Amino acid sequence: MPPMASDQSAVVAVIGLGYIGLPTAAVLATHGFDVVGVDINPSTVDAVNRGKVPFVEPDLEISVAGAVARGRLRAQSAPPDADVYVVAVPTPFLAGRSADLSFIMDAADAIAPMLRGGELVILESTSPPGTTRLLADRLVSARPDLSFDGPDPAVAIHVAHCPERVLPGRIMVELVTNDRIVGGLTAEATARASALYAVFCKGKILETDAETAELAKLVENAYRDVNIAFANELSLICDKLDVDVWGLIRLANHHPRVDILEPGPGVGGHCIAVDPWFLVSAAPEDARLVRTARNVNDSMPGHVAERVVRAVKETEAVRVVMLGLSYKADIDDLRNSPAVAVVEHVASRLTGIVIDVVEPNVDALPSSLALCPNVSLVTSAEAEKDDVVVLLVNHAQFASLGAEIRSRNIIDMRGAWRASA
Repeated sequence: MPPMASDQSAVVAVIGLGYIGLPTAAVLATHGFDVVGVDINPSTVDAVNRGKVPFVEPDLEISVAGAVARGRLRAQSAPPDADVYVVAVPTPFLAGRSADLSFIMDAADAIAPMLRGGELVILESTSPPGTTRLLADRLVSARPDLSFDGPDPAVAIHVAHCPERVLPGRIMVELVTNDRIVGGLTAEATARASALYAVFCKGKILETDAETAELAKLVENAYRDVNIAFANELSLICDKLDVDVWGLIRLANHHPRVDILEPGPGVGGHCIAVDPWFLVSAAPEDARLVRTARNVNDSMPGHVAERVVRAVKETEAVRVVMLGLSYKADIDDLRNSPAVAVVEHVASRLTGIVIDVVEPNVDALPSSLALCPNVSLVTSAEAEKDDVVVLLVNHAQFASLGAEIRSRNIIDMRGAWRASA
């Protein structure tokens, strides 16, 4: 039998070395585990084995480099023989906004031949209710000699769900400090998974069943999405009434029981922009508020683009600068970014206008924008000659832009410059 998951002689395989998988692998390795990261992207595998990281996340490269140097972390393209498998692969949505579980099923197919009995398999990927059981079913379908709910410990595998709950830009801190929700398909799976996370997690370990753990992550992100939608809807109303939405929200938030979030050009990233749709798909007739919030936030890039088009026509501008492409400040993550969608809309409608994009955290435009002949990636200094300035992401670098840019025709979708004016 393999060692218990909390035994630091255990070998941990992390399947998927993306924004969650690689930090998780690094944290496990720095807490004494022998960790093997698995990814199908050869460049990611090569980067990790050189102690490098393929994306921007504060403190991650230091942890990865240290773990690799100490021989605690290595990367490869196929799952190894391990005691614990942590699945942290993407769960995007399909055209109908249902979850694409193909990456999880592919991970199960890759893991199944390596199982001997006694292993702990943890799904960290954000998933619709029932996905953890589907993963377990896939494993035992490929390995009928094993079971995830049988009485014989010699042939049992232990399957649990532990959703990530971290904020990009603070992942390395919050992986350790945040409370964790752990839900197993059996009580034994829950206990084993909890013991693993207790090795490095200083927050509370909150135990439940797998389906409730899956729903908890979706509910957390849907809650945020609904509140952001309220702020964004206020911005649409204020735009029509010619009222400063930032001043309005600041006044309203002086009420002791009111805490309105900040509006913006929409919602991006893999979590808040995606997860509420999983909740909608689980109960389509009942998730009315969640669906409406998603529709409001998804519509925002189009509304921002319309403001840009109006400004260009009113000022007879020939150049526009879009500040920011990532979905939030000071990271390089472009997944589902509303800023990218805004630029796409504007580029398609203003084909004769030069559109400069400033994004200090990337070296190249995403493919959807690279195909637009009127869109270029430039530096802040190069953008000083533009007529209309659109602040889409409040990167720290943009707070100090000179008066040459900030005195021009400005569309501030983050309220950053107004607050500092």
